[in-house]
Amino acid sequence: MKQFNPVTQEDLAYFRGLLPGRVFSAEEISTDYDHDEMTEYGHYMPEAVLQAASTEDVQAVLRYCNRRHIAVTPRGAGTGLCGGCVAVHGGVVLSTEKMKKVLEVDTRNMTATVEPGVLLMEFPKALEGTGLFYPPDPGEKTATMGGNAMTNAGGMRAVRYGVTRDYVLGMEVVLADGTILDLGGKTVKTSSGYSLIDLMIGSEGTLGFLTKLTVKLVPEPKVNLSLLMPFDDLDACIEAVPKVLACGCEPTAVEFMEREVISCAETYLGKQFPDTSADAYLLVRLDGASADALQPSIKTLTDLVLSIGARDVLLADTDERKESIWNARGAFLEAIKGSTPTMDECDVVVPRDNIPAFVHRMVEIGKEAGIRIRSFGHAGDGNLHIYVCRDQLPEDEWKKKVAYVMAQLYEKARALHGQVSGEHGIGHAKREFLRESAGERQMDLMRGIKAVFDPNGILNPGKVI
Repeated sequence: MKQFNPVTQEDLAYFRGLLPGRVFSAEEISTDYDHDEMTEYGHYMPEAVLQAASTEDVQAVLRYCNRRHIAVTPRGAGTGLCGGCVAVHGGVVLSTEKMKKVLEVDTRNMTATVEPGVLLMEFPKALEGTGLFYPPDPGEKTATMGGNAMTNAGGMRAVRYGVTRDYVLGMEVVLADGTILDLGGKTVKTSSGYSLIDLMIGSEGTLGFLTKLTVKLVPEPKVNLSLLMPFDDLDACIEAVPKVLACGCEPTAVEFMEREVISCAETYLGKQFPDTSADAYLLVRLDGASADALQPSIKTLTDLVLSIGARDVLLADTDERKESIWNARGAFLEAIKGSTPTMDECDVVVPRDNIPAFVHRMVEIGKEAGIRIRSFGHAGDGNLHIYVCRDQLPEDEWKKKVAYVMAQLYEKARALHGQVSGEHGIGHAKREFLRESAGERQMDLMRGIKAVFDPNGILNPGKVI
């Protein structure tokens, strides 16, 4: 383990001269900076918080910290779920919250260039009137685009459009020694040596500090509508997923949800879901050029799911109906969080035809452990979000049960040829599960890559590897 120097008064004086009004230490630091959204993984207060406003700020801070062997933790909006943006080794948190400019929207090349602190929910405003949109659609809209790139975030539209990696064309990245790299650009393909940009995507800030991001845009679909499909039981609902994906309708999203999670969302939002009569639901979104163009797909899907056990098919073709469903879907995480004092999270991804087997085992594990497990997820791409709820369990019993549940969930994912994380990343909380899944040879290769980019190990230490 690398040894890091503490932040001294001399260091703080340098930082304050470099970033006037944007340096915080001791009691000046908000407690927001000592955790991410999953507080179960601990609280780690940094010795200083620095707010960068430019690439030059980042470059100067990294050069200084690299010379002084001070740990640097990159941080966007702090919405992660695996402790990826917390200062587990102290040092400084280097925040991008001031780097929020949309630098360019290039309609001719169908690209946009942004600073890393641009919030996902704010980016569409810059695209209004262009006829273009940015497909990646993670559930947490207050996350930053830089954070999405560094975790390769996916989201509900991934089944049709892909994940963040599929839309990153270029990056400006500052290495630990202050070197600035321009990776990629506006070209839509390349075969020009090793793909360093692909190493950076999903690296969680352990290889370099992202300061600019160029993303691909696509023509915005003219029409979208949603189909809500209630099933009498979870088995029938999950078993329907491969058939829905294979029917030729090219859905934009295929989500699954259980009645208990919907009930949590209703309580959280204070709004009623359109249907609560069934145990489980599939939610399918279709995009197209017109409502008429989508009619054959609607008929095909309706006939299919009714023939394999759906109780009904509810069409949401108005803004009000769509919002009543998707707002509830977007609130699931916060709703479950609000129903329990604390929880732990697993976002494994398995081959799509193995979703039923994994869900069956998940239910068994919950019964074996005698603990409440709630789940929902992107059934269309095999990415499941599973939340183990503490409820009223005493601390020692909670720790034992959650450790058992997590070990069993990841063991089943490995057996089904799945991966530890579909989109939330590894952070510091899932490192051991990654090691078990990837094996020592792959971990050694990752450590070697880390050593090449960051020899002193100052960038986001204690994460991923």
